[in-house]
Amino acid sequence: MARDVLLSFNPGSSTIKLGLFAVESGAPRAFGRCLIDLRHAPLSLHLEQGSRVDDVKLKAAVTEDLHEVLEETLGWLARHFAIDELAAVAHRVVHGGDRFAGPTLVTDETLAAIEALAPLAPLHQPQSLRLIRALRRLRPKLPQTASFDTAFHRTQSDLVRRFALPRALFDEGIKRYGFHGLSYKYIAAQLQRRHPQAAAGRVVVAHLGSGASLCGLEAGKSRDTSMSFSTLDGIPMATRAGALDPGVLLHLQKERGMSVDALEDMLYHRAGLLGVSGLSADSRELVASDAPEAGEALALLALRTAREIAATATTLGGLNAIVFTAGIGAHQPTVRETICTHLAWLGARIDTAANSAQRERIDAADSRLALFVMPTDEEQVIAEEACEVLCTPPQRIRPS
Repeated sequence: MARDVLLSFNPGSSTIKLGLFAVESGAPRAFGRCLIDLRHAPLSLHLEQGSRVDDVKLKAAVTEDLHEVLEETLGWLARHFAIDELAAVAHRVVHGGDRFAGPTLVTDETLAAIEALAPLAPLHQPQSLRLIRALRRLRPKLPQTASFDTAFHRTQSDLVRRFALPRALFDEGIKRYGFHGLSYKYIAAQLQRRHPQAAAGRVVVAHLGSGASLCGLEAGKSRDTSMSFSTLDGIPMATRAGALDPGVLLHLQKERGMSVDALEDMLYHRAGLLGVSGLSADSRELVASDAPEAGEALALLALRTAREIAATATTLGGLNAIVFTAGIGAHQPTVRETICTHLAWLGARIDTAANSAQRERIDAADSRLALFVMPTDEEQVIAEEACEVLCTPPQRIRPS
């Protein structure tokens, strides 16, 4: 029996995560995951299906349009997962600006609007545009949808979203947008399903990965977040500095003669954990290192994260729980423990054994805050939002 198969794309600056979903009764069920790392040649397609894991070498080279890479990838997916035909493709798009408050079907008009927002997310938006255009060329009749990281934060007030800049700039779009919204949407739903009492309160979710940010939730709705106009703001990240005195940038330009391009390269690629440690952007390597610079980089991440959690609690008017998620948040007990140590004055008490064992609930019996560790799944949210857009009675999304 033919099945409707939805393919999701979750592009990073140099990697592409893919999810394969069977659409059953209008709902997506994941049956495969894939990853392409564009930094290493020859390219490799990492395939996961249940307990089965395969790595396939691709012959295609990375080009500006990615046509050859995607064509070869689609062929491998069809053979490996026995897919007769894709029903639809769904994309994560980092920036939706004020235009997109939810998922949308990709049309000529919406594609132009997504492209217009590219200067606001130069690391990620162009990647999404390349994928959408490549698939349009390879499968012109295949429906495509876009899900936006910024959309989840549209519940924030204008007061929270405003910079202390001339008012006209806010009206022109210079404001705090926030990102990682698909991750926060997933965590909010999981928290509601598994821990409804905590979900009903004031929660800070710490999405700590290569890109990192925090989100303050009140009854599951976004009220504040650490990233703002761009993905550079907030807490330190793998290669991004996080919040920075703009006077530093003026000084580097005027007194050191740094060009805009050089500044952009430093802020996106040479700062953060990599910049402070001088060793690596990978927290796993820093945790394993005895170098004092490695320890200092992790200590800075923990301190700035704790400080931002406390600031977000001010917006929320209190704090009941913290959720750690993403690569570092879900897998680095030492980082979680250090953050909670800084927040002891707020009543955070971590259960060391539970934290080391990677349990979902890691707060000690005397903790005033509930502390959770929960993996995120952006691909699931992308697929669910695609079904919201495409699934209509009789709940099939296969193109006619």
